[in-house]
Amino acid sequence: MDAPVLAFGPLLRHWRQHRGLTQLALALDAEVSSRHLSWLEGGKSLPSRAMLLRLAERLDVPLRERNRWLRAAGFAPLYREGPLAPQALAQVQALLDAHEPAPALAVDRHWQLVAANRLLPALLTGVDPTLLGPPLNVLRVALHPRGLAPRIHNLPAWRGHVLARLKRQVQTSGDATLAALHAELSGYGTDAEAPDHDPFGEGLALPLQLHSAAGVLSFISTITVFGAPHDAQLSELALETFLPADAATVAALRQLLAGLS
Repeated sequence: MDAPVLAFGPLLRHWRQHRGLTQLALALDAEVSSRHLSWLEGGKSLPSRAMLLRLAERLDVPLRERNRWLRAAGFAPLYREGPLAPQALAQVQALLDAHEPAPALAVDRHWQLVAANRLLPALLTGVDPTLLGPPLNVLRVALHPRGLAPRIHNLPAWRGHVLARLKRQVQTSGDATLAALHAELSGYGTDAEAPDHDPFGEGLALPLQLHSAAGVLSFISTITVFGAPHDAQLSELALETFLPADAATVAALRQLLAGLS
């Protein structure tokens, strides 16, 4: 059976309050009267499709949640929600492969692995196999004591970076699954591990420094998202690339890639 559809008003009120806006502030931004907005939240009125999408845009509501709004207001969903189409997944894989010899991966909104290029498995040597089964959560693999954590040279700084990034996502999305993940990962270390020096040093960004058979590999992580997607799954997809931060890492990655060819 289909899941029950919530009324539109409570959904609008939840996201307005989650974004820290008053009714007046949202009304001014969306160019609608505060009285009409009050009626929408109170269930006395339903929005037009155009008004609903305008409010969702102003509140930066995720596409999946916009579909929920549309259903609640009596409209058909606008954004595709199913698994990525084979053609889209193939294009994502091609983008990841193009980054070789740099490791690159794609994750969904909960940091579960969707795809990766050939370099990623080579970096996961020694990780407990129970952490690598589907669904593989890349943040859990990174910070778990039986994951990559023992091999991360600058673990306190990297752990702090990952948790801070995840906390911002929880605050922005209100996602309960991400909140649970943050609570779990926070239990893998203590505040006493925080570095007593500037973890960025003089570099471009905080590197991930990983012990390997070739020595310490140093990476700078970059995140890429797709612009103007019309697919909810694609809008939630993030491509993370670990670019080599020094010449030694470049040489080690090239040697790894040659061994895979």
